[in-house]
Amino acid sequence: MTVTIGLTGSIATGKSTVASMFKDLDIPVIDADVISRQVVQIGEEAYQEIVATFGENILQEDQSLDRKKLGSIVFADEKKRQQLNQIVHPAVRGRMLELKESYLNKGEPIVVLDIPLLFESKLTYLVDCTIVVYVDEETQLKRLIERDQSSRKEALQRIQSQLSVKEKAALADFVIDNSASLQQTKEQLQTILDQIK
Repeated sequence: MTVTIGLTGSIATGKSTVASMFKDLDIPVIDADVISRQVVQIGEEAYQEIVATFGENILQEDQSLDRKKLGSIVFADEKKRQQLNQIVHPAVRGRMLELKESYLNKGEPIVVLDIPLLFESKLTYLVDCTIVVYVDEETQLKRLIERDQSSRKEALQRIQSQLSVKEKAALADFVIDNSASLQQTKEQLQTILDQIK
């Protein structure tokens, strides 16, 4: 019996750090972000739909998507963001389910679905339990500005385009507070895994 864990958090809360910890424990992680980049490669169905919807001015010289240009369009316009999500999300979901199925068939005891918009996209039905990686909002803002070299305004815009990390924590089965040391984060993860097993 495989347990499927939904791992989520908000931007710059350290979800990728926790995903790496799962990998270090040889627990397979299916990463929605990685898959969302794969499904928009040149020639993929989602890629063609995006170009048809947003026009060729969102392409780089090599015809690949200019993610920054596309991002600046969709983060500033809720309707366009939804349009993009309606193209990308079904493609990502399909690919994730294929991978999950292959791990189930191999008899993996735990599989992690790493999905940034797990709650926003109402995907909790894909998993048995959820873990939210949490930091307080000031820490989140500081980390995002440092990570992306973005202005405070840009960082706030990105944070506010998602459910707040507080709201996500309230919806989760388990919360990992990633404000302190990596060691403390690792210990919290181990405690959760012991409970799940």
